[in-house]
Amino acid sequence: MWKKSPLFRTGIIGTLIAALCCFTPIMLLLFGAVGLSAFVGYLDYVLLPALFIFCGITLYAVWKHENGRAK
Repeated sequence: MWKKSPLFRTGIIGTLIAALCCFTPIMLLLFGAVGLSAFVGYLDYVLLPALFIFCGITLYAVWKHENGRAK
């Protein structure tokens, strides 16, 4: 079953974590609590590309399974 694929799992978990950090103020609160609020302005430069990369990994795993190349 393709849902047990490590590539698919990595993509889904990474996408969920990046989405939570992008669209909810989790990182803002965390950085403010530890005194790193100066870096909050730069979070979008890291989190949005990470979100797109993990979405791409997930789509690649699904595509790989659909074409019969999954292990």
